[in-house]
Amino acid sequence: MRLVMNGNKSAAYGAKLCRPEILAVYPITPQTTISEYLCQFKANGEMDATVVEAESEHSVMSILTGASMAGSRVFTATSAQGLLYMCEPYVRVSTLRLPVVMCIVNREVISPTTVWCSHQDAITLRDAGWVQIFVEDNQEILDTVIMAFRIAEDPEIMLPVNVCYDGFYLSHMVDIVDVPDQEAVDPFLPPRKPPEVVLDPERPMAVDPGTPGELLTEFRYRHLAAMERVKEKIGEVDKAFARHFGRSYGGLIETYRCEDAQYLLVAMGSACGTARVAVDRARGKGISIGMAKVRSLRPFPAKELSALAAGKKAVGIFDRNVSFGWNSGTLFMESRSAFWAERIAPPMINFICGLGGTDIRLDDFEHAIERTIEAAKGGRDGAIYWLGMEP
Repeated sequence: MRLVMNGNKSAAYGAKLCRPEILAVYPITPQTTISEYLCQFKANGEMDATVVEAESEHSVMSILTGASMAGSRVFTATSAQGLLYMCEPYVRVSTLRLPVVMCIVNREVISPTTVWCSHQDAITLRDAGWVQIFVEDNQEILDTVIMAFRIAEDPEIMLPVNVCYDGFYLSHMVDIVDVPDQEAVDPFLPPRKPPEVVLDPERPMAVDPGTPGELLTEFRYRHLAAMERVKEKIGEVDKAFARHFGRSYGGLIETYRCEDAQYLLVAMGSACGTARVAVDRARGKGISIGMAKVRSLRPFPAKELSALAAGKKAVGIFDRNVSFGWNSGTLFMESRSAFWAERIAPPMINFICGLGGTDIRLDDFEHAIERTIEAAKGGRDGAIYWLGMEP
């Protein structure tokens, strides 16, 4: 069926279709209505799940840790300070290799106080061991939640997954969304297979006791190996989803008009829709340019993005965040590291934009395209431009 709904409702519908057994919720703007929609589904008898209304985000993730260890399929969502407050169990979930799925409705973190969008919350915890997938629109939210469970619970992976999307731009804005029937989702995502070792009151056991360094090193080694396998798994699941539902998002990276492009724009999140329009308008002026939408920040698609950037006259990278200490955005820093590792060195320009909910407008992208072309003509490689603050 086709419904007009906001991004938070899309996330809730996606979660409901995955038949979670345990939901733990706590409100925080702009995520709050996901919890409300899920509770309404439960109250209406549309979803057979236990909903736990916790007293904090720390408790939310702690509850899901135990539930996942007991073999349940679990889900939650949070934003900004809520994510930071659950930091301790958030890290523990990943290092225990638990297949928790959580939406992060991206919001700037304080201070100064704000409730509006940036990617700073998820970016801050990008190295906590979770898979992080950034999406562009409400349809992709719903579809990626379904794919996230299949990725997380794969025996070759067993890692938690974040589905990250822009607060207010997606969470509260409405769009037409195709909602698949439950009968179509069930074959794509069968019930979770219980792990070999589960929490059971009849068989008490110690969980995560003091660990010698040699064993901890092996844990990290295997965790990173699983994260590398995620790169291929995201692509596999995306192709399987396309066969089953007719929609594909390209796996790690979704490209637009890149085949013959001489210049490349790189971005994440809802602004990619505006970037497409800017690319089309530039093409109409004879500028050969394309766009790469990075979906997977963790694991980072280093080889795939480098292959797209190879041979380009210049690359413009957009960041809705900052990397403190690098005087740049994180996507820029990650991309530059990837390019150097692959021994390519296209001129690169970083555009900081959209912080605190600032609109990233069409003329911002068009101005950025001009700057990117200037870089190819001998402009300063590695320049950082704050769109809206600098001429």
